[in-house]
Amino acid sequence: MKAFSDVFSRFQLPPEESSQGKSSQLNSKGEIIYSDDDMASEGDSDAEAKPMSKKKARKMARLTVAERKQLVKKPEVVEWTDVTAADPRLLLHLKSYRNTVPIPIHWSAKRDYLQGKRGIEKPPFQLPAYIADTGIATMRDAVKEKEANMSLKAKTRERVQPKIGKVDIDYQKLHDAFFKFQTKPPVTGFGEMYYEGKEFETSLKEKRPGDLSPELVEALSIPPLAPPPWLISMQRFGPPPSYPTLRIPGLNAPIPEGAQWGFHPGGWGKPPLDEYNRPLYGDVFGVLPKAGDSGDGEPIDKDLWGELEPEEEEEEEEESEEQSEEEEAEAAPADGLQTPSGLETPSGMTSVVSTVAGGLETPDFLELRKGRSVSEAMEPSGPRSLYQVVPEKQTSVRGLMGSERGYDVSAVAGAPIPVLGDERGTKRKANGVDVSLDAGELEGLSEEELRRKYDSYSRGNAGVPGAGSREDFSDLVAKEMAKKKQKMDREREGKKSGKEFKF
Repeated sequence: MKAFSDVFSRFQLPPEESSQGKSSQLNSKGEIIYSDDDMASEGDSDAEAKPMSKKKARKMARLTVAERKQLVKKPEVVEWTDVTAADPRLLLHLKSYRNTVPIPIHWSAKRDYLQGKRGIEKPPFQLPAYIADTGIATMRDAVKEKEANMSLKAKTRERVQPKIGKVDIDYQKLHDAFFKFQTKPPVTGFGEMYYEGKEFETSLKEKRPGDLSPELVEALSIPPLAPPPWLISMQRFGPPPSYPTLRIPGLNAPIPEGAQWGFHPGGWGKPPLDEYNRPLYGDVFGVLPKAGDSGDGEPIDKDLWGELEPEEEEEEEEESEEQSEEEEAEAAPADGLQTPSGLETPSGMTSVVSTVAGGLETPDFLELRKGRSVSEAMEPSGPRSLYQVVPEKQTSVRGLMGSERGYDVSAVAGAPIPVLGDERGTKRKANGVDVSLDAGELEGLSEEELRRKYDSYSRGNAGVPGAGSREDFSDLVAKEMAKKKQKMDREREGKKSGKEFKF
């Protein structure tokens, strides 16, 4: 304001000289005539004498709309009604605050909200596209048509005992409709206020310059493979300056396949050319090299610096190294790795341990597991079956928890299957006999003496229950069943006697 003070002073009136007395003139008749300034000063003195009302004082203290817009960072939030607010500074501060939603503008309208839609017929509700594609609407229409043809008696019966499952729809279609093809309904964004007739406005968010919608093509009556009516004007005056990168067929881009140049009906005019017959605005004929190609027509090497090489070459190198190692291993036994002629391998045993000479590499695989015999180690590892089907057979019920069905384990070929209660050790047989011998007695024992001791132990175990045969529990089960039967008979007789003596 200080910088513009001298400018404002040029538009102010010069100060008038204040006169202490009243200027008066005498006419020819000797009457005193007062000037208009004197009369105005008298009126001002009378006005100053009266006190100013509060309403007039508030009106004089109000700031104008222009002055309000100078006080805030967002002048567009200031409206003409804000000057009469009780606290306009606080109001403008809240309106210009971040993420503040404005008040709907219909608050000051004299007409009620949405009363302009009285004469407009409300369109019927339509199912969304992803639900209508399931075909449920046609099914419901068929059910309604069938109900319309029903008699009154059938309708009454249906109302009393309704049937369930009239509309049979695939649940997979319902799942796909709601979890695959569901789309969001059109909603307003944050801060957008709804006003009357907003849903009938055209949404320009999905529109792109240069794209002709089917509705626009139909409205302009553009036949297939024909240009839009404004193409000739663009060829004369140039492309629109607001969209410098817009590709327009017939101006800076090739025309569609099947279209023709010329000014006949359906022709695409003549593209603007320079004196050397080159297009002015771009590759309208589609003959210039693309930006991604080099001048010689060869593609540019797009390999990045520091990029890892493909793994195929590494695999080939590893294969060649493995082949060379195998050749060296085959040639190695000639250097003295044969088994000495004086040492022979025992019968039935195959030598697995091989001598590794000094200077050779460590083999890739070493068998370090315990408990595997040499014959198992040399067996070829073939496919093994995951399970074996055990045949089922009918048996008599024996014991307290007996079963009618049994399984023939002996019919399974191969190794014996361990059964609950049997010995699971690999060193013991199913019908083996435990023989306790002193280590000192084994020195002088012959085969006949060992057989004699085995026979004596087997005879001794013959009478032990559970050694050769299992105990029979049929008698015990019969006794328990007889006791339960007697108990139930007593209870039944007691109930009968209680009924007889009950009055």
